[in-house]
Amino acid sequence: MTKGEALLASIREGRQMTHAEQLRLIASLSVPGILAQLSQILMFFIDAAMVGALGARQSAAIGLVESTTWLFGGLTSAMSMGFSVQVAHAIGANDMARARRVLRQALVCALGLSLLLAGAAVAVSGALPGWLGGEEALHREATQYFLVFGFAIPFFQLQSLCSSMLKCSGNMKTPSMLNILMCVMDVVFNYFFIFQLHLGVLGAALGTLLATVLTAASMFWFLVVRSSTLGLRLDTGRLLRRDQPWGGFRPRGDTVSTALKIASPMALQHLLMGSAQIVSTIIVAPLGMVAIAANSFAITVESICYMPGYGIAEAATTLVGQCIGAGQRLLTRAFAYKSVGTGMVAMTLMGMLMWVFAPELMSVMTPVEAIRAAGAESLRIEAWAEPMFAAAIVCNGVFIGAGDTLVPAGMSLFSMWAVRLTLAAWLAPVYGLPGVWTAMACELSFRGFIFLVRLWRGSWARKGRV
Repeated sequence: MTKGEALLASIREGRQMTHAEQLRLIASLSVPGILAQLSQILMFFIDAAMVGALGARQSAAIGLVESTTWLFGGLTSAMSMGFSVQVAHAIGANDMARARRVLRQALVCALGLSLLLAGAAVAVSGALPGWLGGEEALHREATQYFLVFGFAIPFFQLQSLCSSMLKCSGNMKTPSMLNILMCVMDVVFNYFFIFQLHLGVLGAALGTLLATVLTAASMFWFLVVRSSTLGLRLDTGRLLRRDQPWGGFRPRGDTVSTALKIASPMALQHLLMGSAQIVSTIIVAPLGMVAIAANSFAITVESICYMPGYGIAEAATTLVGQCIGAGQRLLTRAFAYKSVGTGMVAMTLMGMLMWVFAPELMSVMTPVEAIRAAGAESLRIEAWAEPMFAAAIVCNGVFIGAGDTLVPAGMSLFSMWAVRLTLAAWLAPVYGLPGVWTAMACELSFRGFIFLVRLWRGSWARKGRV
């Protein structure tokens, strides 16, 4: 048993933990997540640079549909968390059989939802670029990219579900290493499809699809075969009972209703937040190809800043979920506050580095000087919002671990629609792309502030087990 596993066992067994042990546990769970985030960001970074080398049109084609891919990805993530939070609570309560029971039902539900999402994505792929206001020259390549993405959705869903299940069981290392491997494969496959087969934007989509399929299959094997906590081999006797013709995979009302209680607000949040991102794309689209490409590249570069926040947020979800399952309320609050503070410090430092090196980072993405300049200016605007963006990210991870998703979803939606889009629609016609990024920075700072207020008031901790 590793030190991290021993400290997680302390939560389930009700043992006291020192301040140093709490920080050590946060770090031990966060570092693999941060490394996985870094690898994924580098994948997007290198992907964007590969496509950027082809020209502004190809970059703008992917940038045009990028926000819609986030929308579908957010829905798959919400589905995963609806079940994995239940697994974290069950493990915290030392009820491993219930945890595996939830996992089996989650696999069936995830398959059904992902097939519906894939069908919807494929159906709208032809018309989507026109709906988003993109120039006619972008339509063919944007459609190709999104069509391939649609076929990949079931594999994205499987990868997301298996990854979140392993992380909520306390195994951060395996999914993190597999995500790193996925990034390596994606770069290799993209190079082959884009430059050796000369498939351009379509090659970028096919490379990502192949890397995702292999990673999802590997993640599934580690979860259902190798996991010492959630492996389905541990329930072989139960799976073969005659009174369970589905082998215990039939979704049950109590499990599904709890998943819906957790996931529905998150799904609605992702739906409306994704829609807001699409509206933001529509606001940027009339500014031209340079603005679309600069906006897309700047978003990719900015993701380097928030990778520590999401890695720490994943750790916070696991720790808060297991603490609530174990009934340790004081420890729940301690992990919440320490996680948020750690995330804010880390992302403040990253924001400072992004402000200093914004021109150099953009120069990696594209050889087009106009895109470089516009992207660097946007990044320096956004750098000022990184501390409060960290607060929003990690607080949300805390709330998810507690099963508290409805109110935070409403807060995020109000912030996005009432602050960001209103300001962006007002500032973009006058100030162009800098106006859009100023609106984004103001909104992220506002969202972080209201999330900190909710964290401090503590109503999320009184939710108890869902």
